[in-house]
Amino acid sequence: MRSRLYSLLEAHQRIDGQLRFEQQRRWKDWLRISQLKKLKLPVKDLIHRQTLQAGRA
Repeated sequence: MRSRLYSLLEAHQRIDGQLRFEQQRRWKDWLRISQLKKLKLPVKDLIHRQTLQAGRA
């Protein structure tokens, strides 16, 4: 289960890095920013569920 959590955390960090890059660009791609935010939220929810399950075990 830890490897699953680790891979989710990596994915979250990767998406977050891409999002920060897009937000700092001079000419922002608002469509890409929106897509990245929509990708980041489900990953964050999965991380939360994994940590709750790990706490119960």
